Amino acid sequence: MVPILDYLMERQISPQWSGMLGALAAEFEAQLGHDELRQLMHRVGTRFAHTHPLPDCGSTSALQETLNQVWQQMDWGFVELADEAQSLCILHYCAPLQAFGKTALTWTPAFLEGAYQTWLSALGAQGLSVVQTSGIGEDTAIEFRLGRHPR
Repeated sequence: MVPILDYLMERQISPQWSGMLGALAAEFEAQLGHDELRQLMHRVGTRFAHTHPLPDCGSTSALQETLNQVWQQMDWGFVELADEAQSLCILHYCAPLQAFGKTALTWTPAFLEGAYQTWLSALGAQGLSVVQTSGIGEDTAIEFRLGRHPR
């Protein structure tokens, strides 16, 4: 990321948790493979979404507003949604996933994937899946897409 954004993202992480989360991630990586770590974080995201259910949303803009209320309460960044021809583009900015360490950035975004999958399925997107389509960009964005994806 850009040095200024790196600095700001590091400041977002509470010092009381950063050492513990880094050690937790290192232990996870020592015990589990990449695919297992992604599955674990996806399940954690699913569990999170079940404990933070969303109300019905009548439009993409209402859904974006509702999602941002959830993320803002936790200081977990923000999301932008865009309806596209074959999918819904989900851009999540400023998630504090680097709290787990830089190497964990390959598997921790599955938390968001699981949360978005659970919420969107509950809102009626059965038969569609949310997939991560980018790593964390220089602007802190992680892209996901809701659509028909081969698994």
